[in-house]
Amino acid sequence: MTTATYTPGSLVSARGRDWVVLPESEPDMLVLRPLGGTDDEVAAVFPAYEEVTPARFAPPSAADLGNERAAGLLRSALRIGFRSGAGPFRSLAGIAVEPRAYQLVPLLMALRQRTVRMLISDDVGIGKTIEAALIAAELLAQGSARRLAVLCSPAIAEQWQQELRDKFGIDTELVLASTVSRLERDLDLGQSLFDRHPNVVISTDFIKSARHRDDFVRHCPDLVIVDEAHTCVAADDTASTQTQLRYELLRRIAADPERHLLLVTATPHSGKESAFRNLLGLIRPELATVDLGTEEGRAMLAAHFVARKRADVREFLTKEDGLPDDSLAEQTSFPSDRLWKDVTYRLSPAYRELLRDAIAYAGERVTAAGRQGKRETRIAWWSAIALLRSLVSSPRAAAQTLRTRSAAASATTAEEADRLGAPLTQDSADSDHMEGLDVAPGARTSGVQAADAEPADPDGGNTRLAELAERAAALEGPQHDKKLATLISQLKALLKEGYHPIVFCRYIPTAEYVADHLNGRLGKKTIVRAVTGTLSPQQRLERIEELVDAAGEDPDARRVLVATDCLSEGVNLQHYFDAVVHYDLAWNPTRHDQREGRVDRFGQKRDKVKVITIYGSDNGIDGKVLEVLLKKHRQIRKDLGISVSVPDAAATGVTDAIVEWLLMRGLDDNGQQALFDIEELQRVEERAAALEAEWNSAAEREKASRSRFAQRAIHPEEVAREVAAIRETLGRADEVRGFARHALSALNCVLVEGPDGDFTADISGAPAGLRDALAAARGGAEDGGPIRFRNTPSVARGEAALVRTDPVVGALANYVLNTALDPKASGPRPARRCGVIRTTGVATRTTLLLVRYRFHLTLPSRWGERRLVAEDARVLAFEGAPANAVWLPPDRAVSLLDVTADANTDPTFGERTMNRVLDGLAAVDPHLDEYGERLAAELLASHRRVRSASGEIVRGVSVTAQKPADILGVYVYLPVSGGGA
Repeated sequence: MTTATYTPGSLVSARGRDWVVLPESEPDMLVLRPLGGTDDEVAAVFPAYEEVTPARFAPPSAADLGNERAAGLLRSALRIGFRSGAGPFRSLAGIAVEPRAYQLVPLLMALRQRTVRMLISDDVGIGKTIEAALIAAELLAQGSARRLAVLCSPAIAEQWQQELRDKFGIDTELVLASTVSRLERDLDLGQSLFDRHPNVVISTDFIKSARHRDDFVRHCPDLVIVDEAHTCVAADDTASTQTQLRYELLRRIAADPERHLLLVTATPHSGKESAFRNLLGLIRPELATVDLGTEEGRAMLAAHFVARKRADVREFLTKEDGLPDDSLAEQTSFPSDRLWKDVTYRLSPAYRELLRDAIAYAGERVTAAGRQGKRETRIAWWSAIALLRSLVSSPRAAAQTLRTRSAAASATTAEEADRLGAPLTQDSADSDHMEGLDVAPGARTSGVQAADAEPADPDGGNTRLAELAERAAALEGPQHDKKLATLISQLKALLKEGYHPIVFCRYIPTAEYVADHLNGRLGKKTIVRAVTGTLSPQQRLERIEELVDAAGEDPDARRVLVATDCLSEGVNLQHYFDAVVHYDLAWNPTRHDQREGRVDRFGQKRDKVKVITIYGSDNGIDGKVLEVLLKKHRQIRKDLGISVSVPDAAATGVTDAIVEWLLMRGLDDNGQQALFDIEELQRVEERAAALEAEWNSAAEREKASRSRFAQRAIHPEEVAREVAAIRETLGRADEVRGFARHALSALNCVLVEGPDGDFTADISGAPAGLRDALAAARGGAEDGGPIRFRNTPSVARGEAALVRTDPVVGALANYVLNTALDPKASGPRPARRCGVIRTTGVATRTTLLLVRYRFHLTLPSRWGERRLVAEDARVLAFEGAPANAVWLPPDRAVSLLDVTADANTDPTFGERTMNRVLDGLAAVDPHLDEYGERLAAELLASHRRVRSASGEIVRGVSVTAQKPADILGVYVYLPVSGGGA
C-alpha cells in the first residue's frame, strides 16, 4: 500500500475527523493533533494500516445562519481550546491564571538569560509565587528545563503543590519527612527518587540533612525554586547550625552553572549586608563582591534582581507606557492601608492575684538557680518566661504550662538549655521554625530547688505549680478572664460591620479555649472554627474550607477563624477574611506582619483591612512590648511602604530586660511594677534605645537598597507591548466567564447566581452529548447534576473554575466548537459559522471573518531545535464587496463582536445575502495570506524581542505561516436603514 507524504502543519482526514500533522511525524507514522484540539488528544496513526487522506477545511454554509452572538461564542470557544499559542510565551495558553502585567516583568527578565538566575523580592502579597511559577512553567514548556524542584517550608509544601497543579498544570510529588518512606518503597534498585519523580516539592529542612542532601545534589533537577530564601543564608559564622546547613545545600545547588535557580523572598536584605551579599552570590558569584555603588555593579544586579513595593505596581501600566488603548491599562486592587486599633484590658482581681503569685514564684526560682550554676540559671530562666507568657495568653495555656515539664530541664549545659528553651518562648520570624512551636511550653524543672521550698516538697516546687495550675483552670470564661471578654466585645463590633476576622493566638490551648468560648456568644449566624498545629497542613486547609462552606451562601452569615501562627505564613486567606485580631502579642513584630499579610494582599476586596491588637495594661509585659517593638514596626512600615525585620539580638535583649525587671520586682496590688528601681528602668530604656538605633539603621539600608536596586531591567513600554499581544491571542479572564454564561444558557441550562461572580448551572435540560462531556470532565461526577462554577482557579471536586484551562470549561468550549463546525449536529447550537445581522452599529455593509492561522515555529533549546505547529485565531473585517474590500483596523473589527441586532432578518434574504458573500470570498485570499505573513513577522520579532539578551537563542528562532488559512466564520452586518427582506 502506497502512503502519501504529509508535511507538518497540513490537514489530513482519519478516523472520521480532521487532524493537523505535527513535526514529530515520520513517513510510516503520523503524529496528529485534532484540528482545534489539545495536546492531550494527540494520536499516532499508521497510514499503512489506517486510511489517511488529505483534507481541506470545509467552507461555511449559507444555510446555517446564527444570531449576533454566534461569532463571539465561536471565537471564544476556539481561543479557549488553544494550548499551543504561537507567541513567545509557550506556557500562557495552558495556565489557569491571568497574570497581572507587573507579574510578567520577572518572566521577561528570565527569558533574556540563557541560564536563569534570579532573586525575586517583591513585597508581601504582590504575588512572588505566581511570578516564580510563571518562569518555571515557561522554561518547562520551551524545553529549556526538564525537571523542577521547589524547596520550601513543610508548612507550605502542599500549598505549593496545589498552586502548581491547579494554576500551572505542573504535577509534583511531595518529598517530606512524612512521605519519603512511601516514595522510596516504590523505587527500582539503585534508583533515586529525584530521577523517578521529575517534579518535586521538598521540605528544605528535610533535604538538607546528611542522609538525603548528597543524593539530591547528585540528581538535582535543572530548575530549582527556593522559597523564603533569606532563611537559607548565613551572615557569618555565628548563624545557627540549621541556617548554615541550608546555605551549604544551596551553595552546592548553585555551583552548577547550567542550573536555573530562582530565589524568592520578601526580605532579601533585612539590614544585614553580608547575608544579602551571600544571597546574591548564589545567583552570580561576582555579585558577592562587586561594588554595587557603581553603574557597572548596579547594571549587573539589575539583570537578576526584582524588588518592588505595592506602590510600584498599583498602577503599573497606563496609556503613556505604550498601551494601544486604555482598555489594557491595569490597576491592582491592594488594600490601601491597615487600620490599626489597640485595645486594652485590665486583669480581674483573681487573675491579678494569680499572676502576682506566679511572678513571685518564678523570681524565686531564678534567684535560687543563680546560686547553683549557669546551667540551672538558664533552665530556670526559660521556665519563668514560659510561665509568664502562658499566663498572659490564657488560663488554659497557663494551666497546661504549669503541669508540663520544661523542655530545657533536660539540658546538660547552659548552651543546650538556650537551644531547647529559646524556640518555645521566643518568637522567631523564620517560617521554617514555626512548625510545632504553638504548643504550650512547660514550666516544671526537676532538680532545681526554690529558695523557700519545704523539705517535704522534693520535686523542686512542683506542688506550688500544681496549686497555681488549679487556680488558673478555675479562671476560664469571660467573668474572670477580662482579655476574653474584651475579645468578645471587639468581635461583635467587627461582625456588626460585616467583617470576617481571624483571631491569632500564640498557643494551641489558647486557640482551643478561645474557640470554645466564642461559640454561641457571637450570634446564631456566626460560625467559629479553630486551626492549630495539631492539624497537618492539608487538614488546616480543609478546616478553613469547612468553615467557608458552613457559612454557605447566606450573605448574613459570618465567619470567625481562631488560629495559631501555624497559619501566619504561606496560607492565603484574603478571599475569606478581612480583619485580624492579635489576641496574643508576639515578641517579634515580623510575626504580626506575617499574620496581617494573610489577608492584606492582592485579591482582598476590602479597601482597608482592620487590625486589632489586644494587650494588657497591668500585666507588666504587654504595654512595653507594644510600645518598644510593635508601634515602631508599624511606623517604619508606614514610612517605607514595606516592613523591615527587627534585629533579632537587640529585640531579644529588650524583652529579656523587661522579663528580668518584672521577675525581680514583681507587681503591686494595682498590677504595676513594685519597688521601682531607677537603674533597672535605665537598663530597659538603654536596650530599647539601642534597638531603635539599630532598627532605624536597618530601615535606612533597606530604603537605600530598594531605591538603588529595584527592578530597572524591563521598561513599562516593553511589558505593555507583550501584554497587548497576549490579550489579542488568548483574551481576558472575563471572556471565559461571559462565554460560559452565554453558552450554557443557549444550551438549555438554568443558571442560579451566587456570591462573588459564582453561579450554579442546572444541566439536566442540556443535550445528552454535553451532559456526557461535562460528566467526564468532572471526573465521573453524576451525569446531569448541577455544576457550581466558581470565580477562582482552586475548586473542590465536581466544581468548575471559570478559567480557560478548567476541564469543564474546556469540554463546554469543545462542544460549542464541534457543533458549530458540524451543521448536522442535533439539538441547540449556540455558535454558528455564518450570520446576517441588521444593526445600527454599521453604516455600510460590513463583513467579519473569523480566521484560524497555523504557524511553524523553530525554537532552539539546550537539547537542540524544537519544531512546533501553533495556532492563532484572528478577527478581520472589511466594508463593501469582497472584490473591493476596504479593510478595517483590528480594534474596529473586534468591536463588531459586541454589536447587537436592531431588526429581524428574513431567513431567505439572509441566506441569499450570505451566498453572494461566500461566492466572492476567494477575492480576499491574497489579503489573508499577506496578513498571515505579517503575523508571522510580528511573532518572530516578538520571540526575538523577549530573548534579546541571548544571541544564540535569537539566531535560532524562526516563524512561518501555513497556507491557506482556515475561514471558520463569516458574518455580514447590514445597516438597518439599508433595506430588508
